[in-house]
Amino acid sequence: MTTLIDIAAEQKSAEVTDWAARIGWVVGLLLFIAFVYWLMRQGWKWRGSLQSDLPELLPAPDAPGEAKLELTGRYHGSTTAGQWLDRIVAHGLGTRSRVELTLTDAGLDVVRPGATDFFIPAAQLREARLDKGIAGKVLAEGGLLVVTWAHGDKLIDSGFRADHAAEHTAWVESINSMINTTEGTAR
Repeated sequence: MTTLIDIAAEQKSAEVTDWAARIGWVVGLLLFIAFVYWLMRQGWKWRGSLQSDLPELLPAPDAPGEAKLELTGRYHGSTTAGQWLDRIVAHGLGTRSRVELTLTDAGLDVVRPGATDFFIPAAQLREARLDKGIAGKVLAEGGLLVVTWAHGDKLIDSGFRADHAAEHTAWVESINSMINTTEGTAR
């Protein structure tokens, strides 16, 4: 009578006898993955060259004024306004990163550690709203702060997510109030 331990000890998987074929398949798979990543990189560079007419981003002024609001969180990218899947990659706008936003009377200062910082003058701000998504990032309804701004002859939506999402409403109200005040003085 054989015991359960004897049966378990007898079972073995088959030995690999064709190492060359196995190594060939692994190398082939790795080359295929590398090729796909290379194609993705080429597509990203091609998109950037298509958007080369976009002017350089503005740096923050030396004295932007007193901060109305400050926020830390994530920058999720920028798209053509109204087209949430048309990502803009020129000048580093497609690079996701941490972000520190500061709203002053002069405009919106976007500081991104490890990526290109930029400044949006108050006169170029068009709208702020809560949304659920921007190219490559979808959240719960109202989970994303989207700021629409003019840059050159293009309207751009930039998506931000605060570390504390409850801050988004105050940002929308402040930016839209600032835009309405700016438009009122321009008339």
